[in-house]
Amino acid sequence: MLPALISNSLDWIHTRVSQKVQDALLAILSAGPIPRHVAFIMDGNRRYARRQHRVVAEGHAQGFETLSQVLKTCMRLGVRCVSVYAFAIENFNRSPAEVEALMSLAENKLIEISKHDALLDRYGIRLNALGRRDMLPPNVLAAVEKAESMTRKNNKAVLNICMPFASHDDIVSAVQTSAEKAIENHDSVITEDDVDACISTSVVGSPPIDILVRTSGVKRLSDYMTWQTCETAQIQFSSRYWPDFGLWDFVPILLDYQQKIWSSPA
Repeated sequence: MLPALISNSLDWIHTRVSQKVQDALLAILSAGPIPRHVAFIMDGNRRYARRQHRVVAEGHAQGFETLSQVLKTCMRLGVRCVSVYAFAIENFNRSPAEVEALMSLAENKLIEISKHDALLDRYGIRLNALGRRDMLPPNVLAAVEKAESMTRKNNKAVLNICMPFASHDDIVSAVQTSAEKAIENHDSVITEDDVDACISTSVVGSPPIDILVRTSGVKRLSDYMTWQTCETAQIQFSSRYWPDFGLWDFVPILLDYQQKIWSSPA
């Protein structure tokens, strides 16, 4: 009994010390420039599952848990908007079993949010679903719309869940909308600003992306936020699989962002 008590006590001390260190670190980081909008390509769930000798669905489930922790960290730092690549349009080409598991997981998580999500309520986060909603199964679309409705009055921060999403589709849609507006207003020219105003993140009022992070060591954008990251956004790549990504992986990214902001011409 005594060894178990000592072990439990040490675990408690480690947790408390670790939490205090994290709190102090977040306070220090918060004193510097904080990005308004951070986007994540949450890559590596399947490889994480294989490494852990688990089924792929468990890797995706763990990825959702990581999202909750990363979102909490962003909110504590004062990040205004977080966007995540939850499901690419091309992911429909994966095995039917994996697609079904992902859709079921998304529906369940959205239903949880609709009932009562302490994290979104606590930080006043409004949820938006960006992408080809018409491609979602009816039950998932219903869960999306309910989650959006339940958080619509939240106005302190934003979580954009991109599903099913592709940048080329986002840009084509924005150009089409811009053309339709130009025809209605009898305009003969469509400007870059016109298209930018119709890009999905602009439509929901999100600020420009400051940092885009891709995990798993893969160094490409995979058709995600290419319009939004083409100018000033800082693109960062982490070797961690998304389910393993945590505060200690995020800190160097934030420090690099702050260093570049401080060193840039006024």
